[in-house]
Amino acid sequence: MDLERHDFQLDDLVEKIKQNDNRLIALQVPEGLKMQALEMMDEIETETSAKVVLAADPCYGACDLVHDKMKMMGVELVAHMGHSQMNIDSGMPTEFIDVKYDGDPELNTVLPILNKHLAMAKDRMANQQSVGELTEAEAQEKFIDAVGRMAPLTNTKLGLVGSIQHLHLLPEFHDRLEQAGFDVTIPVGGARLSFPGQVLGCNYSGDDESIGHYLFLGSGDFHPIGLVLHTGKPLAMLDPYSGAAEEMSFERIERILRQRFGLIMSSQDCQSFGILIGEKPGQMRRTLALRMKRMLEKHGKKGYLLALEHIGPDLIDFYPVDAFVNTACPRIAIDDAVRYRKPLITPFELEVALGEKQWETGYMFDEIP
Repeated sequence: MDLERHDFQLDDLVEKIKQNDNRLIALQVPEGLKMQALEMMDEIETETSAKVVLAADPCYGACDLVHDKMKMMGVELVAHMGHSQMNIDSGMPTEFIDVKYDGDPELNTVLPILNKHLAMAKDRMANQQSVGELTEAEAQEKFIDAVGRMAPLTNTKLGLVGSIQHLHLLPEFHDRLEQAGFDVTIPVGGARLSFPGQVLGCNYSGDDESIGHYLFLGSGDFHPIGLVLHTGKPLAMLDPYSGAAEEMSFERIERILRQRFGLIMSSQDCQSFGILIGEKPGQMRRTLALRMKRMLEKHGKKGYLLALEHIGPDLIDFYPVDAFVNTACPRIAIDDAVRYRKPLITPFELEVALGEKQWETGYMFDEIP
């Protein structure tokens, strides 16, 4: 990753600090940019009268904001790099700074994958089954099918999405893909998403029935895994950093879904559950946690509400419960499940385990709206 090709927009931040006459600010950056943080701190302190403190705890997104602890330290402004503002309030004045990368990958490398996925979408649309046509065994097989969900398709459009650093490329790539023969849409999501085509690890609300497959502009597989789990639609990835193209492995998604299937099955006989509530401003779903507790009580089971800012095996595994239900960041249960000695499931998975939801609905990703 060439950090020199990123635009950190420090000039705008410096002007904001000068206008406010801030004396102490906090800089919060994602993990991939922390190596650049000290250089940014030097530039800000050279150009302004402010002192800068780095919020050095792990930062996993715009839901993971510094809050009252920085206020206690006397911080007047938080500069949050690399993420866009969500529909949350941390209680701290926060300047969100979109970091852009100037890469421009070739489209040709990804076209064969997109043509393959378009054919899959057309086949799925032509051979859609209704839920009533499936036996329970068939419904369970559909449940763990990476790209065979029951949600209907009304069209086979290509959904063009990306991570925040590359969203400025989407309009141009829309036109290039249209010229290559694809019917392209840039999805517009809900209030948690600031820009058209944006996806988060916890939110893919731009998806709709007209989209048959996706192209993701970005690096890594964090967002692609979530998008395929959420939609059950094939996805191609084009990396602006390396120019490489690949598809999100169906085998990998199905391994995850089989793991989720196994955790649901193993939770069915559990009698006591720890219900995890995230204390971070963008992850606190108290109402959902209380609904899970009431649902467990309805089925004669016990639920204990556990509130944590950080969640890890060493912080919860010792509690004498049979399993855990996660209402904090949805990706904790998906990405870190193997780290826990006891089943760690999502609210939807608990509903399936209790019989409140059926296999026929297909897998539902735990999305924070």
